[in-house]
Amino acid sequence: MGYVTPASTSRSCGHRGMAAGSGRYAPSCRPIVSERPPPRRCATRPRRGSRPRSTGGISGRLAAVEIGSSFYRHHRPATYARWAETVPPGFRFAVKLPRAVTHDARLGPDGLPALDRFLTEVAQLGDRLAPLLDQLPPALAFDAALAARTPAAIAYEPRHPSWFTGAGDALLAGLRVARVAADPAIVPAAGRPGGWGGLAYYRLHGTPAVYRSPYPDAALEGLAGVLRREAAAPVWCFFDNTAAGAAPRDALALAALLGQD
Repeated sequence: MGYVTPASTSRSCGHRGMAAGSGRYAPSCRPIVSERPPPRRCATRPRRGSRPRSTGGISGRLAAVEIGSSFYRHHRPATYARWAETVPPGFRFAVKLPRAVTHDARLGPDGLPALDRFLTEVAQLGDRLAPLLDQLPPALAFDAALAARTPAAIAYEPRHPSWFTGAGDALLAGLRVARVAADPAIVPAAGRPGGWGGLAYYRLHGTPAVYRSPYPDAALEGLAGVLRREAAAPVWCFFDNTAAGAAPRDALALAALLGQD
């Protein structure tokens, strides 16, 4: 799981796992928490009547979760509906697109059945649904025709250097698709939001040990300053350094720096 701190978004979207971050900096902006599945060898389906593992306790202090287990497996519509019923008013769920869509089909037409099924499932979150996350495979290079095959209201996290160009950002902006600002960044531009300016989406995976390292206080203070200066509409910031449990601490510390605790 991971954790995030978002501000309110202009509209709900339909897809997200687990990380921590922050949304648009504003008085209403609060940390969000989301969930990454355990290693596959010990992965299990949520128990009947259960909710994502990291929402307990955190849902009263952060504003959302990013559901990452949806990348690996489908959840029943009733499960999403049950999760939506267990969290406080205003709490949101971001949901990560299935690997069948992003990695196996590489955003091609073969992934449409899985995408349609996924959208039907997450629709049960109703107004608890936050923006969607589309994390692309590292080897997937920029392709204009490919980028045009995407649902609306979504944030791409490309991981091939060819995406971080003026042409890539211009195309995504025209499609109203935001580009994730990621840490660590594979190229300098990857550490800044791009694409559509109606949404800023930060995703912090941990540095130097990806998925594991906590962020030092100085880094969190710098991030808080960046979020305060963000002029875009909704801003979401997720911590995905969940392997050693650093994400909740980092999300709550960032929330405190932003005056959201």
